[in-house]
Amino acid sequence: MVCPKCGSTNVNVQAVTETELKNKHHGCLWWCCIGWWWWLLLTIPALIVKIFAPKKQKLKTKHISKCVCQNCGHMWNA
Repeated sequence: MVCPKCGSTNVNVQAVTETELKNKHHGCLWWCCIGWWWWLLLTIPALIVKIFAPKKQKLKTKHISKCVCQNCGHMWNA
């Protein structure tokens, strides 16, 4: 493999794991059809639930290969 920046063949390939934390929430359609009346009828209980309920989060992981030039330090996707 050849570095595109300096042309060296002294390149290592590494497996890298990227993680991202995403908040799960309702979409616009849910709020237009259901959410507005749910919020009007249950305002006080809804506020209590919002304050004390744990947030719904989703961990998203992605495994990719990265090439690293040992001479110039340039990094790119394999």
